[in-house]
Amino acid sequence: QVQLVESGGGLVQAGGSLRLSCAASGRTISDYAMGWFRQTPGKEREFVAGISWSGGTTDYSDAVKGRFTISRDYAKNTIYLQMNSLKPEDTAVYYCARRLTPFTQAMGRSLGDIGSWGQGTQVTVSS
Repeated sequence: QVQLVESGGGLVQAGGSLRLSCAASGRTISDYAMGWFRQTPGKEREFVAGISWSGGTTDYSDAVKGRFTISRDYAKNTIYLQMNSLKPEDTAVYYCARRLTPFTQAMGRSLGDIGSWGQGTQVTVSS
């Protein structure tokens, strides 16, 4: 069973940057598409960004496209989310996710596509 542990969240002013990390242990994630979702109280968890198992394809929600960048380090079994030009509406708990099935190019935006979740890390953007 894989364990996903996020880090890097915190409080930042609008316009600032944060870099989230998701370290995997227990099993390799190199064969899986990986991604980030976020959730605010009372709302459904939503897709933010995804990266294919090969690392060659990325996908972003319209809300973050052009501001966030997802990447992965196979040697460290870790994925990252670089978040720039942060806005108050980016405030949420951010979750790392591993795709349910291996060797897929697309991360998938549906919660049903996810096989494993991290515990989440809080990102708060002040105005």
